[in-house]
Amino acid sequence: MTLPRVRVRFAPSPTGPLHMGGVRTALYNYLFAKKHGGDFIIRIEDTDQTRYVPGAEQYILDSLKWCGIEPTEGVGYGGKHEPYRQSERKPMYKAYAVELIEKGWAYYAFDTPDELDNIRKQAELAKMPNWQYNSISRMTLKNSLTLPADDVAARLEKEEPFVVRFKMPRNEEVRFQDIIRGWVVFSTNELDDKVLYKSDGMPTYHLANIVDDHTMEISHVIRGEEWLPSAPLHVMMYRAFEWEAPLFAHLPLILKPDGNGKLSKRDGDRLGFPVFPLQWTDPETGNISSGYRESGYLPKAFINMLLLLGWAPSNNQEIFTMDEMVEAFTIERVGKSGSKFDPEKTKWFNQQYMRNTPRAELAEMIMPAIQERGYDVCAEYVEGVIELMLERAVFPKDLLDGEYLFVDPTSYDEDAVAKKWKVGESGPILQKWSAVLETLEPFTVESIDAAMKQFLADNSLGMGAVMPLFRLALTGVLTGPGASHVAALVGKEYVLPRIQKCIEKLG
Repeated sequence: MTLPRVRVRFAPSPTGPLHMGGVRTALYNYLFAKKHGGDFIIRIEDTDQTRYVPGAEQYILDSLKWCGIEPTEGVGYGGKHEPYRQSERKPMYKAYAVELIEKGWAYYAFDTPDELDNIRKQAELAKMPNWQYNSISRMTLKNSLTLPADDVAARLEKEEPFVVRFKMPRNEEVRFQDIIRGWVVFSTNELDDKVLYKSDGMPTYHLANIVDDHTMEISHVIRGEEWLPSAPLHVMMYRAFEWEAPLFAHLPLILKPDGNGKLSKRDGDRLGFPVFPLQWTDPETGNISSGYRESGYLPKAFINMLLLLGWAPSNNQEIFTMDEMVEAFTIERVGKSGSKFDPEKTKWFNQQYMRNTPRAELAEMIMPAIQERGYDVCAEYVEGVIELMLERAVFPKDLLDGEYLFVDPTSYDEDAVAKKWKVGESGPILQKWSAVLETLEPFTVESIDAAMKQFLADNSLGMGAVMPLFRLALTGVLTGPGASHVAALVGKEYVLPRIQKCIEKLG
């Protein structure tokens, strides 16, 4: 099947920080557009000004940029359909609301919020808790379908507050094919007459979304499952405007690691992992929510993890470059069911990307922390540290866990000393080993290992009698990289004094 010119959009609302589920939606749109040589658009849907959060829009844009998901056009990038912020497109929507009224697909409603609240309360008392403004109730309410035309005109002339509602027909079936879910069917009897436009000139999400998707020539709407209940209204609106509807694909939810339900910030707080790409500071409360970037995750690892939360490749591949993601991605391989988020698997992805990141690049990442701690070392030495620590590291900060690679140990692990240090015996062994090292040239991992092997043979000793003591003297602990590797990196001029210091301190 030949697709039309692919144009997709990610259209978040600036009502708070961007959830990782939103990043995944943006990623799938981006990959789909790239795969088909199309356009990826960023549009900010800020029609609900009551929920607008200062700083949220910039946070969204910064997050996507950190992830490497940059649009072809949109807010901050320009394009032929500017502006891409809905509040700046406000003047254009009224004409579309009027068009629907003139075509008989919408009507003016003058019921006040208090009047509607009272009707809902009365309905609850009558054991009708799910009251809706719909094809049945509309004929008993205050709107342009029930009021005389001159009364409606007078109310509009006096600028009486109103809303424009969509006139949902009764006893019809709304059918559309979802790329992921197949045929989706709704009865119009289950749908209410949604508000499309308000007398303050601001459209609701539904009108602005449909008008913008049409005027921006969107070919595919790829969005979260939570928007599926809105899809039948949107399909009906395309029909009302006599426009060709885009193809729809509703993505499955990202589920919490334990139990059922959508992953939320509370789950992250409870289980100790971020749910936002970047750290977020709430402008009202000052509360700080952790971010993947600040927690030490690499952006490529983060999006690789998100890729596989809902989409499955045709083979068992897990690690993808961005180019490989574009090549492999097909919307048809996105599953219908939600995917459980696995924090430990996310760490695994980061670990894999850490190992595949050039050492010089990792050195740049940790150099500020090294300088902050006052360690005076060159970039070449830092790369040597990385080589030793990388196998066990999950985050860049883990590369600095070996403090002994920068400064002499000031203490020795008490349990290690109790297990391995024998007074009157361990000191002399270390002293003899130190004498061997003193004359050793070159001072490399290979030469140290060879010297150790010969030393053990000459003194009829086992590895367990010397190597733990050597490691303890060098690092103060018994865990970490091999002692010969640590010694070769630190250098003979620092190794010998450390051995002497350990002998003197432990006796």
